Amino acid sequence: MSGDTTFHDLKGVSVFITGGGSGIGAALSEGFIEQGARVALVQRSDASQFCDEMEARHGVRPLFIPCDITDIPALKDAMDQAAKAHGPVTVLVNNAANDQRHTTEEVTEEFWDWMQAINLKAYFFACQAAAAGMRAAGGGSIINFTSISYMMGNTGYPAYTTANSGINGMTRSLAREFGSDRVRVNALAPGWVLTDKQKDKWATPEALAAHMERQCLKQHLEPRDIVDATLFLASAASRMVTGQVLVVDGGVAVTG
Repeated sequence: MSGDTTFHDLKGVSVFITGGGSGIGAALSEGFIEQGARVALVQRSDASQFCDEMEARHGVRPLFIPCDITDIPALKDAMDQAAKAHGPVTVLVNNAANDQRHTTEEVTEEFWDWMQAINLKAYFFACQAAAAGMRAAGGGSIINFTSISYMMGNTGYPAYTTANSGINGMTRSLAREFGSDRVRVNALAPGWVLTDKQKDKWATPEALAAHMERQCLKQHLEPRDIVDATLFLASAASRMVTGQVLVVDGGVAVTG
């Protein structure tokens, strides 16, 4: 995977990505590596093979720290490890999420708490943990991944869409709170990106055709489309952009 755009200011930058070893997260990690950034990533599953591939392809090995992001002390410790290895984290990408399908009737208190812990709570505490280091470094960029699912009023995962909407509110509040320290906080809302997981679970020919009908641009989204937008939000190219939601969906949710 190779992009067409170089953000020179990302070279040497300390980047921390949750869920950075698979799916969109893996594409994000590689995208930052291609820019010369120093990447640390966390996830529950083993990302050693991905790190091997990155080292073979780019001559640089990202720092993989096994971590369940719902364990907040472990998440904060992983961010401390990343800062010790690469310098203060000045780009935080809250990417890890779980969009397990469910109906309202099926939701228990335990399931609700678990979904919020993965999809919202961990985001907040990662932002909290990153703030001091970014302030000391003179600024930084936080990118919180949401999705267009809550904008569209999609059914099939109400606990997930609730968390997605919460990410928006959190992003706006933190942008206001952190702005005086030159820390920017934005959200990125992808549309339906055809990762391997999506293809295996939900991307039937009928579902793909129906979704394409809703898109203005008649091409399916690829991870690279999300990577380039994330790099823009991380870079000084977006130095005066904060408190915003950048939608990358091919024109399904037309906002304004």
